[in-house]
Amino acid sequence: MKKIFKALEWLVDFRIKYIKQRPFVISLSIVIGITAGIVATLIKKAVHWTEYLLTHFFVPYAPNFLYFMYPLIGIGITILIVKYLIRNKVQEGIPNTLFAISKRQANIKPHNLFSSIITSAFTVGFGGSVGLEGPTVATSAAWGSTFGRLFRVDYKTKILLVSAGVTGSMAAIFQAPIAAIVFAVEVIMIDLTTASLIPLLFSSIAAYLTSQYMLGETILIDFAIADKYTLSDVPYFIFLGILLGFGSVYYSRVYFGIANILNRYSTWQKLLLGGAVLGLMIYLLPPLYGEGYITINNLINGRIGDIFENTFFYSFKDNFLVIAGFLIVLFFLKIVAASLTLHIGGVGGIFAPTLFMGATGGYLFGNIVNKLGLGSVSEVNFTLVGMAGMLAGVLYAPLTAIFLIAELSKGYSLFVPLMITSLSSFVTASIFIQNSIYSQQLANRGELLTHHADNNVLKMMNLKKEIENDFSIIHPNQSLGELVEIIALSKRNIFPVIDENHDFKGVVFLDNVRTIMFQKEKYEDIHVYDIMVSPPDFIDYSDKMSVVMNKFEITAAWNLPVLKNGKYMGFVSKSKLFTNYRELLKEFSDY
Repeated sequence: MKKIFKALEWLVDFRIKYIKQRPFVISLSIVIGITAGIVATLIKKAVHWTEYLLTHFFVPYAPNFLYFMYPLIGIGITILIVKYLIRNKVQEGIPNTLFAISKRQANIKPHNLFSSIITSAFTVGFGGSVGLEGPTVATSAAWGSTFGRLFRVDYKTKILLVSAGVTGSMAAIFQAPIAAIVFAVEVIMIDLTTASLIPLLFSSIAAYLTSQYMLGETILIDFAIADKYTLSDVPYFIFLGILLGFGSVYYSRVYFGIANILNRYSTWQKLLLGGAVLGLMIYLLPPLYGEGYITINNLINGRIGDIFENTFFYSFKDNFLVIAGFLIVLFFLKIVAASLTLHIGGVGGIFAPTLFMGATGGYLFGNIVNKLGLGSVSEVNFTLVGMAGMLAGVLYAPLTAIFLIAELSKGYSLFVPLMITSLSSFVTASIFIQNSIYSQQLANRGELLTHHADNNVLKMMNLKKEIENDFSIIHPNQSLGELVEIIALSKRNIFPVIDENHDFKGVVFLDNVRTIMFQKEKYEDIHVYDIMVSPPDFIDYSDKMSVVMNKFEITAAWNLPVLKNGKYMGFVSKSKLFTNYRELLKEFSDY
């Protein structure tokens, strides 16, 4: 180990002496991109081989009871691995990355370098109804953070390296390098400047080429657009977007609602109860098994009958009413299955379930328009546009949705319909829900970074680090003479008054005693409780920094006491607060 540390020290010293910052960041971004490509390959291969070994012998025309058992077994193994081997909670990839940037100085725990690869293989490979994008992002972002720590880069550069990992993972798993960069800007919320764009471009293309070399040119969707849209389709695209906007609201409410319900139970109770419900859903509706890209490809390529394989409804695969009812049930139950998978202990992401719901909803909408004679539309186009609409509404990322589906479909001929449906969905969803599903948990705790630099800086500041304790404490019953002796030895002009229980009682300002401190005849007659006053306000130990700054603005005070359950903790100085604020703002704004 000593040799390894010496080698790292030499590498860091060499970099500082001979490699300038800009080429160093670009080089590291390329390395992170290649790493992300390898991570995407490992996760995909692990899951697909697991799924193949478990299901390749199933016959298509009959249900199989193993669909009920597999998710329960896979998530059970995942829980055991997390509890006894990893011994750290494996968080959802994108929210965990946002939290690390917001509250952990972009430091991601080392177990994330491998934990999501192992756990997602069991969760998704055994049928957990979630995607692999979250685990891929979590792992790649962790590698970006780790490289940042190894080379001792500053906070702003570490954010950029984490973003390079996120960008690389999305470019690798979807083979969509442009959408990956847009995703980093919209969802990870890195500011788009020249200094940040160039490293992300290098990371994206490096990951894209790596995944192409290792996985081939087609990963998820094998399709090229053949049907053109017409102007008469536009009202339908708008209406579809509005419907998917409501679907996005449903998605969010179900996701958090199931989490609240399951939080009442213990780990194993959640597994047994939630796992039984999940297993039953997948047994009755096998398209809910795993990521769902097989179903998406079947819909896009017009193989509607194939989605009925291994179901009780196989013999009805040509019946319009059965097809419509089946797709409606899949649309509404996919997020239920995904939420159960994640909240009972599985590891995965919600990107794939979102695409699944968009595809089923879009195909169903186009199919109904055609069957009812309302128009003649391309069901394939509506399937693709539906995926973009659902992404825009759930992720609050319309640009990502537009560019991702455009790149996946190997062309930009649907660009206008993608824009119309994505924006319609986004606007509709934003009326009812304030944040994306990724950011809502952080927003509830006031820990979400946005594109507003001022707010971001406040969220990065830590109240505990701003507290000063070099104030001389005095007691209510001390005499003026004792106070004068304390003043003579103090460097501050504020004196907190604390009783024997350490409860805060008030303050004495030097200005309040200046006129009497030399009147020795009053030293024994006047006590601290005679001259102490209440501060204009106080800061609670749990206050967010935005609240703290607001209190300083309202009171115009230069120092305010910090209390925890009425106990004195110290003072916060406006001058120190603003000095640190300006330094962080400058650092944050550089990228």
